[in-house]
Amino acid sequence: MSASRRSTFRASTLLCGLVTREQLKQTLDGLRSEDPKEAPRSSVSDERLSHQLIEMGLLTSYQVHQLKAGHTKLTLGPYVITDWIGQGGMGQVYKAVHQVMGRESAIKVLPQDKSTPEAIASFQHEIRMQAQLDHTNLVRAFDAGHDGNVHYLVTEYVPGTDLRRLLRSQGPLTMQQAAGIVIQAAQGLDYAHQRGLIHRDVKPGNILVTPEGRAKVSDLGLSAFMHQPDEDPRAGKIVGTVDYLSPEQIRSPAEVTATSDIYSLGCTLYYAVTGKVPFPGGSIADKTRRHLDETPWHPRRFNPDLNEEYVEIIADMMEKDAAARIQTAADVASRLEPWAGDAETTPSFQMQRMSWMPPPLPIDVEDEDLQETNGTEISPSAFNAIEFHPSDPDSLSQQSQGTNPITSAANETVGNSRTSLPAEGTATEALYPSTMPHSASAVAIALAISIPVSLLVGTVVGLLLHALL
Repeated sequence: MSASRRSTFRASTLLCGLVTREQLKQTLDGLRSEDPKEAPRSSVSDERLSHQLIEMGLLTSYQVHQLKAGHTKLTLGPYVITDWIGQGGMGQVYKAVHQVMGRESAIKVLPQDKSTPEAIASFQHEIRMQAQLDHTNLVRAFDAGHDGNVHYLVTEYVPGTDLRRLLRSQGPLTMQQAAGIVIQAAQGLDYAHQRGLIHRDVKPGNILVTPEGRAKVSDLGLSAFMHQPDEDPRAGKIVGTVDYLSPEQIRSPAEVTATSDIYSLGCTLYYAVTGKVPFPGGSIADKTRRHLDETPWHPRRFNPDLNEEYVEIIADMMEKDAAARIQTAADVASRLEPWAGDAETTPSFQMQRMSWMPPPLPIDVEDEDLQETNGTEISPSAFNAIEFHPSDPDSLSQQSQGTNPITSAANETVGNSRTSLPAEGTATEALYPSTMPHSASAVAIALAISIPVSLLVGTVVGLLLHALL
């Protein structure tokens, strides 16, 4: 590892405020003392140093990765960011600890590039919705605020995964497992419904499941009070995820009731025991039409082990006519209860981590200068260029599919189209043009300039660190 790369990590570690100069010096001295024969300063690599700081509990793996890339902003208000959870409907979700209370939480952060007045209003709407609810099967809100221009919502941290990823990792659930999870989700929704709140985006990605089998409904970004339409920023619009939309959400979105959530929960139960959405394939228009007019495939087509009475419950939850549907979430829980107690209801799963570089915390424009570790260090932008943000990363928990005004659960839908390789001579060649002669000379010039400069930078950095430590 180059001296400049090492200096980025050590200088960043001091600038982030999580490790004091004395703690860093003591750690380095301790590592050097393990082998007195080694050189006094150059022997301690960043790898050894970072591993030791993690072992001592001074830094987390996520923090180490960010500091090595030159990202020194690791706090939001009174919260220290300890890990990245995933991408939520309204922004990135991080794991954090309150600096005074020591409580572990999840923080949803609104991206600055999406912080329009409308987006901020929607985010604040979600905060107000979630703050009014307190139930064991709903993700609780703890706090909210902003750090400069970065707005955030603090909720309880739920270890585990969401129902969608659970099925993707192990396949369809048994009747008992699905009943146990959906009963808990129904109990949380019933609590919200009794207070006049409709979720409007019930789906597998918004049901979190802990390793112990505790289920919690999350993401109230699209929720609304039934009797307060004037306070709904999306009043009259079709909102939700298209694979789980009730017919009335499509036909008359201003008149949805709690039974709309029951339809969506029925679609979720269908998915849980079959591994298929009710209407796979097709465009958004196709799916909305099928929710209105068509009957999905019989669940036993995909899972022959399903009991017919169990299938009837799913059918009653997914009735096209809201008046003929199961009317309350409490009734859903009651009808599923006989299956929940018959067997072990906790599905086994292993939490998986993505191997890509997790994203840094958003930086307020006024704080951008704090990201520079030193005027002679490698620019953090050099490391930003290699970060990878997949559209659907696996995560520990607490992330959901996008909750835009209307979206298609593309990753849950099995289409009939085939993917084919492009033919020779197609537009693919335009993406990878052949190298032109003048590019080689440009590279040579760049190397001729950059190599001496990098040697000079390394020398300066080494002198600075020697003086610093």
